[in-house]
Amino acid sequence: MKTLFVITFMLTAYALQAQNADVILGKWYNEEKDAIINVYKDGGKYTGKIVWLKEPYENGKPKVDDKNPDPKLQTRPVMGLKLFWGFTYDPGEKEWTGGRIYDPKSGKTYDCYMWMDGSDLKIKGYVMGMKFLGRKTTWTKAE
Repeated sequence: MKTLFVITFMLTAYALQAQNADVILGKWYNEEKDAIINVYKDGGKYTGKIVWLKEPYENGKPKVDDKNPDPKLQTRPVMGLKLFWGFTYDPGEKEWTGGRIYDPKSGKTYDCYMWMDGSDLKIKGYVMGMKFLGRKTTWTKAE
């Protein structure tokens, strides 16, 4: 009986941990509210893709990733662009870590971590492994 209780407790704890990790799944407005990013799982890791832009066109054509340092990628559309990838949930820190985030406005990619602050998703990109050297943004859930 004691073994059954321990197993049940462990399975419940695991399920709650997974549920907490999945709270970021779904659609989020970026801080400027000019884009919506869909967060989903890709191979067990959390990934985000741009699914809506307030201004999807520039000069009558779909916006492209023209700030990308790779000339081959400068013509790809911003709509549908994978914005972040590779995140796993760390239940001890209550953060999503180990991922990278791309800024299409600058063409730069950063190490990144994320955490929930109430109902908001906080995201911090940083450079050279130094979390204090970076920029933080807040995303809000899209309806």
